[in-house]
Amino acid sequence: MKRVKVLLASAVVGALTLGVAGALAQAPQFFRIGTGGTAGTYYPIGGLIANAISGNGDKGVPGLVATAVASNGSVANISAIQSGQMESGFSQSDVAYWAYTGTGLYQDKGKVEDLRLITTLYPETIHLVARKDADINSVADLKGKRVSLDEPGSGTIVDARLVLGAYGLKDDDLEAEYMKPGPASERLQDGALDAYFFVGGYPTGAISELANSTAIKLVPISGPEADKLLTDYGFFKKDTVPANTYPGVDATDTIAVAAQWVTSAKQSDDLVYAITKVMWNEATRAALDAGHAKGKLIQLDTATTSLGIPLHPGAERFYKEAGVLK
Repeated sequence: MKRVKVLLASAVVGALTLGVAGALAQAPQFFRIGTGGTAGTYYPIGGLIANAISGNGDKGVPGLVATAVASNGSVANISAIQSGQMESGFSQSDVAYWAYTGTGLYQDKGKVEDLRLITTLYPETIHLVARKDADINSVADLKGKRVSLDEPGSGTIVDARLVLGAYGLKDDDLEAEYMKPGPASERLQDGALDAYFFVGGYPTGAISELANSTAIKLVPISGPEADKLLTDYGFFKKDTVPANTYPGVDATDTIAVAAQWVTSAKQSDDLVYAITKVMWNEATRAALDAGHAKGKLIQLDTATTSLGIPLHPGAERFYKEAGVLK
């Protein structure tokens, strides 16, 4: 009888142990992705990736609950990663480089030395959107015009000021305003704004909706001024927005940076490895291809390009296994 009681007690302890272990194994791990405004490209792409890497059924990283969080963009996302408010976020390649090196925008902020790359995503095009009747045919024509440069803390405002500077302009030369592309589109549609800058993958929803209701144009960023930008800042590349990407808008030469998914070196190597592996599986590939026009441009063979900051060791491990890195 005594032996039976001991066996029963052992069984109960074993069951409890297994129950606790199972509960721990199933405890969700949250992984936030800072994106951008809901009218831009970061937010829908972030939603696709968050859904793909979440442990839903037999797909994703087991136990992972990933969410795409709307934000003010690159600078805000890097700040949130640095403070621990976000586990990861999207950033323009130029902003990530400045943050890691403590240069440019971060010259007076100090280095964000823990910043690490998960993957390079797709080209981010600099859009300069103008009303067709605003008589703006080049960046130089923005002088004295009502122009939105995007919100403080965004990557767009940094690049807008670089573009303006290349053409000999600064904020004070314009009637400058500072708002995100959604509100800027509304103001332009109402005739209260002449033009606005937006950096993001095309097509972007806010501009597409605007073009359906208002006669607009994209102002070219080209010529010797743009060539000098490419020489001075290696993160810029030439780009062209094809004709009718936005209804009634002609093909337009401009420049672009790269969108990147970044995180902190403090994130677990095993976790980031698992996330990166799922990021490049067949199910995620199908979701990206079907979910957004820019999703098709997110490719494994360009995942480690524009390396202005170090890869996270977990991501690097996957890319070496996949043969992307030697």
